[in-house]
Amino acid sequence: MIVPDTKWQPDLRAAGRSKYKALAEAIREGILSGQLKAGAKLPPVRELAYQIGVTPGTVARAYNMMTDEGRLSAEVGRGTFVAGPKPAARITDVPLINAVNETIADFRSSRVPDVGQGLLIDDAMMFVAKSHRRRHINYPTQETDLEAREAIVEWLADVDAGKIDADHIVLANGAQNACIMSLLAILSGPSPVILTEDLAYPGVRHAARLLRAKVVGVEMDEHGIIPEALAAAYREHGGQVLVTAAEVHSPTTIKTPLARKQAIAEVVRSLNLTILDDDCHATVKSDVPSYRAILPKQTYYVSSLTKSVSGALRFGFAVAPLGQGAELRQVAQSAHYGVSQPITDICTRLITNGDATKVRLAVADAVAARVRQTVNKLGRWDIKWREDAPFVYLSMPHGWRASSFMVACEKRGVLVKPADEFALPDDRAPNAVRLAIGTCLSEPLFLSALDEINQLLGNPERRIDN
Repeated sequence: MIVPDTKWQPDLRAAGRSKYKALAEAIREGILSGQLKAGAKLPPVRELAYQIGVTPGTVARAYNMMTDEGRLSAEVGRGTFVAGPKPAARITDVPLINAVNETIADFRSSRVPDVGQGLLIDDAMMFVAKSHRRRHINYPTQETDLEAREAIVEWLADVDAGKIDADHIVLANGAQNACIMSLLAILSGPSPVILTEDLAYPGVRHAARLLRAKVVGVEMDEHGIIPEALAAAYREHGGQVLVTAAEVHSPTTIKTPLARKQAIAEVVRSLNLTILDDDCHATVKSDVPSYRAILPKQTYYVSSLTKSVSGALRFGFAVAPLGQGAELRQVAQSAHYGVSQPITDICTRLITNGDATKVRLAVADAVAARVRQTVNKLGRWDIKWREDAPFVYLSMPHGWRASSFMVACEKRGVLVKPADEFALPDDRAPNAVRLAIGTCLSEPLFLSALDEINQLLGNPERRIDN
């Protein structure tokens, strides 16, 4: 018997040249048949190699293959064991999307305001429906999405992102998908590390979990990431990529100025990192160059139509670093073949006929108006705001904790998002909340909800926070 208390004995006499595959299959069959039970210890590599007449390398490769499949577990200093049943995954993170309920004041998700874009999208759908293009039958290709990529070059005319042409652009199903595609192109090795702001959009955590990467927070100040903190985080944890929202940071509304960007870029250059610049919240022309303009060979620029036109379209894109468009396109094809051709054509129509630009300007005006209303109602409190950011950042006054304030708001039919939902697992959260004001609430309900928030802020519940 090779394994105590079992009759399992691999026979590799007819295995041919791929003996490690045959041994792996024997282990797999032994587990499935019940001969190798969960927790059973397998022999050391050299011992099993001697007993069945193969090289130690053959046994090691088979053990590694079964460990990668999750059928074996290797414990340093103890040996190799049959793994037990995989526990059901526990999803404990906050959702990225909240259900829309127009009867309550929901300030949690940053949605694009309704400025009539629904009818324009319907018109674009009708236009595309009448085109009778044969390319709506087959898979999307680099040739069939060329019009869309050229339209995006036009869409980015107001963004200083360095040299961009259609070959640099890869389409995605929204900005989150574009971020994941870019990370797939960047990350490598068994334990990749993502560096990001110590307060970060929860989608970064979701992406890191999918990619089995560790996410490390980098300290910020009023100008964004602190360059010295980035270098220190890299020295302690390593890392391959810095994921940052430097134009409109969520939740704080911080915009990283040029001098700080240049200092961060110098650290990134010295450490040979890559930057993933998430610019999905921007709706107006920026006076600060993007990281891709500063580090064109080390930056992926990601954006979408979600916050400026419509979240329903799920149309995003990544601009690859110079010379890396083909590699990112290959990742996209491997991940999802391509973005739906009808959706691609609808979005192309919206951009090329000028409707998307009209919507973006109207959205920017609507957001600015809502920000002014919010500041008028809550201006006496400690809030951070910009007219071009679709949310405000509200620090709690004395007597309130963000978690308790969230509960108190919910009792009054108002939903807010505490800062701890943006904090990374090992970092402390500020005592603050984010209010996403781009919601499609009616004007009276929006203003009434701000009055409720203002009243609560001035009357802390001392029985909760003393």
